[in-house]
Amino acid sequence: MISGLLGVALLGLLAGCIWQSTGGSKNSSCTRQIFAMDTVMSFTAYGKNCEEAVDAAIEEVKRLDSLLSTGDPDSEISRLNVAGVSSVSEDTVVLFERALAVCETTGGLFDVSVYPLMELWGFPTGEYHVPSEEELEDVLPLVDASQIEVTGSQVRLGAGQRVDLGGIAKGYASARIMEIYEQHGVCSGMVSLGGNIQVLNRKPDGSGFRIGIREPEGNSADIVAVVEVENRAVVTSGGYERYFEENGNIYIHILDPGTGRPVEGDLASVTVVSEDGMLADALSTALYIMGLEDALAYWRNYGENFELVLITKTGELYATEGLENCLEASDGFRIMERDG
Repeated sequence: MISGLLGVALLGLLAGCIWQSTGGSKNSSCTRQIFAMDTVMSFTAYGKNCEEAVDAAIEEVKRLDSLLSTGDPDSEISRLNVAGVSSVSEDTVVLFERALAVCETTGGLFDVSVYPLMELWGFPTGEYHVPSEEELEDVLPLVDASQIEVTGSQVRLGAGQRVDLGGIAKGYASARIMEIYEQHGVCSGMVSLGGNIQVLNRKPDGSGFRIGIREPEGNSADIVAVVEVENRAVVTSGGYERYFEENGNIYIHILDPGTGRPVEGDLASVTVVSEDGMLADALSTALYIMGLEDALAYWRNYGENFELVLITKTGELYATEGLENCLEASDGFRIMERDG
């Protein structure tokens, strides 16, 4: 395993809250951690006004969380889920439009209307439950994003539908944070929102940000690969993130919208690298559901602006050709070519 690498940002930070600052000069840096959007978030900015940039980024995350949280009855999403139709903010409209576009290209595998299934399995509350076939048959007709209509600022759901934008919201938040960093004049920065990382420019010493991809099997914190990036989002999804066990069976939180059941494919984790944080966020889930061959086929068809690191359940690591010169892996990796 890769270990002891300086400057590696791990996907998945320990809980806690820290504040570090080196002052207000052009060589300043500050780092802060909070808990929001159901995950630990870490914000780092370098350069003049770094503290103001981090403060503004945290306020933006809190604002977005108040709009999008399914656990907050006063959020836009919760009100929409109750009413079935509602006028929403520009942020929420953008998220729906991008989510529906990715849903279409992935054949429905990224579907924000999967929320009733997530509730059925107990993932939002932690009150886990393995549903019967009859329960699944009752809920599955509600999972169909093609029933969602976005007209101007109004969103209308299909009858009985409920939605959750959590599969794309962190990608939107990380992109907004990069904009805020730039507006405040910081020279470089990074945000880690659980398994979502996005970076601005290169580090102050001129090197790229080195992002570690963890061992997806078991509870290991070992790093099996490192990708060096600038101005990119790096988003990883895998079944190891959230799951429960019942009667000796493990049920992961990534559900197949077609079957209503946890995915049992050949991939252990999917990492998407892209300038587009929303795209990386949404695709990391959809491509995990697809499995290795279909994920690579999708990249060959649509992958002009994203690259992949795919780790199989048997420990094989595949990387798409755009990462060949910026990826390190402990046991090597196979490069996949677009015309392969």
